[in-house]
Amino acid sequence: MTTVLLTGFEPFGGDPTNPSGDAVREMSARWSGPEDLVTTVLPVTFAGAAERLRELVAEHRPDVVIATGLAEGRAAIGVERIAVNLIDARIPDNDGVQPVDVPSIEGAPTARFATLPVKEIARRLSDAGILAEVSHTAGTFVCNHVFFTALEVAASDSRAGFIHVPWSAEHAPTSEVATLPLADIVRALEIAVRTSLDLTEDASIPTGALH
Repeated sequence: MTTVLLTGFEPFGGDPTNPSGDAVREMSARWSGPEDLVTTVLPVTFAGAAERLRELVAEHRPDVVIATGLAEGRAAIGVERIAVNLIDARIPDNDGVQPVDVPSIEGAPTARFATLPVKEIARRLSDAGILAEVSHTAGTFVCNHVFFTALEVAASDSRAGFIHVPWSAEHAPTSEVATLPLADIVRALEIAVRTSLDLTEDASIPTGALH
């Protein structure tokens, strides 16, 4: 049985909800296979998120790992391309921990590339009418830490990556922040999962940034 591990995050910093966790729970409720979908909502803590991810990968040996998180301020679904081996927390996590200038994993490479077909995922999302982009930075907070950890612990024959989502229109904290309907966020994750299962080679199209 082919297995997909899909993760989101719990609310952070006093927010009542987190669209990544909401979308993952909705995916779990509506998934009809045929692959086995394992879902979880991770804590927004450096130690807890990485530990839980490691446990799930060891238990289920997934063929595909897609972690998701909120990128407040972004208007598009961000398909992340690069994870850096760096924690530089501008603010504390939900445990009140604020590491600065330390590696996600001691002795690991400086950075790793996602092993999902990131360009093709972004293209298929755009083709489906969902605002999407390939992103070249996942930040240096818990999202990037989970992204880098996923790439480190995934088996050599499995693929892993990270997707940032905007606030959902239904639960945005203010009317000023960029949003997408939760249904579109869920649909984006469905497309990302299916594309990752269908393709092992990425599209050769320009998605780079000038600055």
